[in-house]
Amino acid sequence: MPPTLASLVHHSALKLTVRAGEDRLDVPVRWAHVSELADPVPYMEGGELLLITALKLDADDPEAMRRYVKRLVGAGVVGLGFAVGVNYEEIPKALVDAAEREDLPLLEVPRRTPFLAISKAVSAAIAADQYRAVTAGFAAQRELTRQALNAGPEGLLAALAAQVDGWAALYDASGAVVATAPEWAGRRAARLTAEVERLRERPAPASSVVGGPDNEDRVELHSLGTGRRPRAALAVGTAAALGTAERYAVHSAIALLTLTTERSRSLQAAEQRVGAAVLRMLLAGQPDHARGVAGDLYGGLLDAPFRIIVADAGAELLAHLAEAVESAAARAGEAVLVVPEGERLVVLAADGGAAVGACADHAAAREAARAAPEQDATEEDDLVVGMSAPSGPIGAPAAYKQAEQALSVARRRGRVLVEHEQLAAGSVLPLLADDAVKAFADGLLRALYEHDATGRGDLVASLRAWLSRHGQWDAAAADLGVHRHTLRYRMRRVEEILGRSLDDPDARMELWLALKATSAD
Repeated sequence: MPPTLASLVHHSALKLTVRAGEDRLDVPVRWAHVSELADPVPYMEGGELLLITALKLDADDPEAMRRYVKRLVGAGVVGLGFAVGVNYEEIPKALVDAAEREDLPLLEVPRRTPFLAISKAVSAAIAADQYRAVTAGFAAQRELTRQALNAGPEGLLAALAAQVDGWAALYDASGAVVATAPEWAGRRAARLTAEVERLRERPAPASSVVGGPDNEDRVELHSLGTGRRPRAALAVGTAAALGTAERYAVHSAIALLTLTTERSRSLQAAEQRVGAAVLRMLLAGQPDHARGVAGDLYGGLLDAPFRIIVADAGAELLAHLAEAVESAAARAGEAVLVVPEGERLVVLAADGGAAVGACADHAAAREAARAAPEQDATEEDDLVVGMSAPSGPIGAPAAYKQAEQALSVARRRGRVLVEHEQLAAGSVLPLLADDAVKAFADGLLRALYEHDATGRGDLVASLRAWLSRHGQWDAAAADLGVHRHTLRYRMRRVEEILGRSLDDPDARMELWLALKATSAD
């Protein structure tokens, strides 16, 4: 502990006597300062024990002493030491009364005790406190290192929580809670995920201090990692501000967890290279070779139905998706294969698993964000995802094609995520939104639209009504409100203008799809 007024009073060599403020002797002393100025306040920082002989003070004047003591208290001075036998044989009553009124500790310093002795005692106590803090910090560092090596991040968090007499939590790259110590801190840590997300948006290293949930404690948040975007975060909750020893412990934990994070990134890069090789073999129709290369790393993933996900976006959006998928898989204890391919990301994940669910949730969140008025992402760099149907190693090439087809449809429909099952169960009509199909439809029907524009008939509407009624003249004519002979005449004009026979089923199909394509949007 730092020196206090009480420790100085109990110092056998100083012989100090308390004359006022007995109930405030436990206040820490930051320094001992000598000043005979009538107003030393401009030179005070707070926390000082001020030592005086009243050389330039009218210590017998009650009003002057009242103002003097009041200024000292306002400046944060924690105590006043008055040397007797120099200018005054005893402390004047005016000063004692003023000190008692403001509750400022007043210490009588005997003539045989030089101010230098008091300054040395304060300095020695501060140095001893700092030495104890540094020694405790090194001991904490050794313990944290031992726990990190033997028990991993969980052991390190437990040791850190014990060192700071509080709790600690580790968050992964997605901002989710990975581990806490003690276990009861899990709920508190979970309620801070929004603060952690804000911290992770800042370049590393970054830190912040927040009030705990429901003002339960004081929480420090620290980013972990050396990259532009932090890979993880550490939360430390305590009842009060950290002391020097506790600060050493927190900094040591940050360094150790950062090393662990960076090591994990190196391992992840190696795993991605293996994963890329496994994926190439699967897509080349070599499932047995893929199993051999995957080994225990991805082998379990190839033993159950999986889905292939293909995502297209800018680098930052793909990184966010990869973080979400990998973090979900890690928390669920699942294997997942994530392979960056330039401006694409390919994911192979267990069907129905946490990684697939995280991908769907991430896409839904992105869909909502894109719909927000303030969203300014361009169509070119926005996230688009295609997901295959469940498959196995032998069907991997077909599953990849399914994912690419779903990706293409998602892009045309302006969707973030499309699953292959949605294509099989849906309608072909949304596919007509493709620009090439629209161009074909416009070219096929242009002559009819130009004819109608002259006011010589309504061939486009007549063709649509006739096709919708499967060539039934009376029903189609009734829909149009014309005689069936009028409709027959119009259909002959359609054949003449287009140069195609409406008896040809292929011609009828193309014309119907063209009408649908031109009426889309």
